[in-house]
Amino acid sequence: MPVADLPARRADAWRDATDHPFLRGVRDGSVPVAAFDTWLVQDARFVADLLRFQARLLARAPRPAQAVLAGGAVALVEELAWFEELAAGRGLDLAAPALPATRGYAALLARLEGADVPTALTALWTIERTYLDAWSGALPGAPVYREFVEHWTVPGFAGYVAGLAAAADALPAAEPEAVFDEVVAAEVAFWDMALAAG
Repeated sequence: MPVADLPARRADAWRDATDHPFLRGVRDGSVPVAAFDTWLVQDARFVADLLRFQARLLARAPRPAQAVLAGGAVALVEELAWFEELAAGRGLDLAAPALPATRGYAALLARLEGADVPTALTALWTIERTYLDAWSGALPGAPVYREFVEHWTVPGFAGYVAGLAAAADALPAAEPEAVFDEVVAAEVAFWDMALAAG
């Protein structure tokens, strides 16, 4: 089964993750700035965790998957630098403690480091596809958040997600729906955390 079929097979969970009240609030401007800033700090922590996961996956991935994984790892390094600039401009503390949803996602990534490569690739595709669809649904974004929505919906990101799909489809996971469900649940918890903090 192609990984691109997973969202339709889990339509309710997918909608929860990609059309969340937090995202609708970014689109219409109703999300408090404090909630958004909390989410930014926690997302920076998540990106650092994802970089570690992806670097380790790259080291054990088969040759055909290496180029897309390497490109993604470089993009994550650049994303962390962008977060540092944002934090300086917005007065955010990127060393703030990880909140429970962030710790939970980190634990999931740590466990997936021990999973077989096909399962880990499916998980990574799910993470990035969720992100792409979530922010695409928030377009164009309220003026206060528009630069962020635009940042996460650039055409190159869609191309990267397509490359991950090809890598995952070339090495099908034994239980793709199980790992898809875990990642989507972690995404929902992450959005929930931001709203609760705001």
